[in-house]
Amino acid sequence: MRLPAPIKAPPVRTEQIILFRVSGQLFAVSSASVQEVRSVDTLAGAAKEIAEAGLRKVRHVVQRGEHYFYVVNGAMHFGLQPFPPALVFVLRRTRTALLIDGIEKMTTMTRLQALPQAFCNAERDWYRGVTAIDQTVIPVVKPEGFLTPDELFLLDSSLEPKDSALQSGDSAFQSGDFASQSGNSALQSGDSGLQSGDSALRSGDSVGAPPSVFEGGSFRSSDPNDSAMQIANFDSSVSDSEGAAPLGSKGAVFPQPDATDPASLPQ
Repeated sequence: MRLPAPIKAPPVRTEQIILFRVSGQLFAVSSASVQEVRSVDTLAGAAKEIAEAGLRKVRHVVQRGEHYFYVVNGAMHFGLQPFPPALVFVLRRTRTALLIDGIEKMTTMTRLQALPQAFCNAERDWYRGVTAIDQTVIPVVKPEGFLTPDELFLLDSSLEPKDSALQSGDSAFQSGDFASQSGNSALQSGDSGLQSGDSALRSGDSVGAPPSVFEGGSFRSSDPNDSAMQIANFDSSVSDSEGAAPLGSKGAVFPQPDATDPASLPQ
């Protein structure tokens, strides 16, 4: 007679968990859900305060690459007495950095039970269930339960006006720099024009160069000892009579040319 083969028990499903404390209370989280564990001191320089977050449990945000992680105070989230945190859990596939007191230990969970009916409010979204470790019932948290989609939207909205104002300020500052550069270029161009005008005036004031006829100037001899050329003042009137003097030189007295001396001819 052949005996029936013994029935093999299915393998026990296990899960690695981390036991941690918040305000002295013990909680559990899957170790696969924790991406990084950091000290609170390492976030002091990287965390930025949120002025108007609208959530008491979130006061700071940390930027890593293109993503923002919101720092959630675990004591305020669970409604416990505030306690100075020492560590931060950066939770995987979420945007949460959770402040905790410390890590108790790592262990293996073999059974996860559903939440009792006593959990009937928002805490049903906080926990996956409960487990028993060393005859102690410990709630197992949901990594995505610390910030709801509505809370994430509220937090993101609190950051957008500040970023937009900063970008607008940068654009205005760059526009002001461009306008300042344009104004400086215009001033430099004006200075160049003034320098050119000064150069022209200096050239006009050189020895032997007559002033502009549009300024009511007069011809003067380049030789102060030359008395043959007399001053000829410009007259705006023009005579139509025969033999009238040219425009602007009416009344000028020129010396009579000497046939034997070519140098006496008027220039």
